[in-house]
This record gives sequence, structure tokens and C-alpha cells, in this order.
Amino acid sequence: MMQVCVNGARGASDGASIPLSPGAMAESVAQAVAAGARDVHVHPKSPCGQDTLAPRAVAATLEAVRSTASVPVGVTTGAWAEPDPAQRVARIRAWTVLPDHASVNWHEPGAEAVAEALLDRGVGVEAGIWSGTDAAERFAASPLGPRVLRVLAEVTDPDPATARDSARALIAVIGRAHSRPVLLHGEEGGTWPVLRLAGRLGLATRIGLEDTLTLPDGEPAGSNAQLVSAALSIAGGYSIAPAVCRRQS
Repeated sequence: MMQVCVNGARGASDGASIPLSPGAMAESVAQAVAAGARDVHVHPKSPCGQDTLAPRAVAATLEAVRSTASVPVGVTTGAWAEPDPAQRVARIRAWTVLPDHASVNWHEPGAEAVAEALLDRGVGVEAGIWSGTDAAERFAASPLGPRVLRVLAEVTDPDPATARDSARALIAVIGRAHSRPVLLHGEEGGTWPVLRLAGRLGLATRIGLEDTLTLPDGEPAGSNAQLVSAALSIAGGYSIAPAVCRRQS
């Protein structure tokens, strides 16, 4: 499964190719799905371009994206979007349009409460396990582990010379905790080495302007679709499973 990570916490200063409005995100997703992406991870934005969990912004983003692409759509619940764990949970409980899944960074304060709020509302949870944190140990001990949709193994090492080894170490730590599927990805300079490793291991992966602004040859990426096409060309040795979108409101 190839997921497209549309924009992340990036903003206008990262270039015109970063989609920030619901309409721009929807257009970018449609192009990425046409290029072969089968799942979406997107960060809804406030009017000033900051990540937000506000119900209105989440609804506008989901409705726009779903109007152009019939694949599962997930959002972030990162603490940078709402630092107060209690407010993060309150925001989720106030959502009027629900994503198919949402990522929860297991090293962040309040992660289990956030995950439980999502599960209570029928939203799938991607358990974000970052390298360089104690997230894997926390997740292994969590009673919610068996209920998550998948593990989002996030290699935060940006060095292309060491990111692959960091990825192997992270996978070893995660092991088969709760026997959940794993989506493995890197970021910045580590994006392409980790994506190649995911392909060789037969793991789901992701690509998009959240993780990298450059193509494998170092040239600037013009769009998420261009990154997806490059990723599928590299990882063409493993199958991309179709996905069915579960929509809720």
C-alpha cells in the first residue's frame, strides 16, 4: 500500500507546491491517486496555514478531498496542532466529519487518551512510532495496541547514509507488537533509502511533500503525484493493494 502524505506541517515558506487550502489539497490528492496512491494522510490547515484539529477545518478538508478521490483519508493529531492533550481529545469528540483514520504519535503526552477518543468514534488509529523515542516500548505495553489499524514506523534520521540502519533498528524494536501491520517511512534525506527498504521488506510505505521536497535524483519535486510516480517506480517489486474508503459524517 502506497500512502501519499500531502503536506505535513509545512507551510507557504516551503514553496508553492505545498497544498494548504482544502481545494489545493483535494486537487493534489486526486493527482496522487491517479498516479497510484491508495491512501491519504493530510494535515488540515487554519486560515493562516497552521496545522489544526478544529472541526470546521477538518470537515472542509475531508469533504474536499473525498469529492475528488475515493480512497481512505487520514489526518494528523500531532501535539503541535493542539498542545493540550485534553483539548486534543475535545477537538476529536467535536469533529462533525470523521476521517477514515488518524495518526497518533505514541511518544506524545496524552497519546492513549487521543487514540481511545478516535476508537470510540470509529476512526482507525495509525500508531506513530518514532525512532529516537520510547514510543515502541509504550506501544508494546498499551492495551489499545491490538485495536489500532496499523503501526506508522517513522524514521526521523534525515541522513541518507544512516537512515536505512535506523529503519532496521526501529523495525527490530517494534517487532511484531500486537501483530499489527506496519507502514515504514523516512523523512528528508532519509526518505528514499527508507522507502527502498520498505519495498524490499514488503511493507506498506508512504511518500509526499510532508516527508520530502526532492525526487530521488535530488531535483525539486513539483507535486505529490510526481513523488508517488517516482516511489512506485522504485518500489515496483511489491504489490499495491486496493483500498475501500469508509466514509462517516
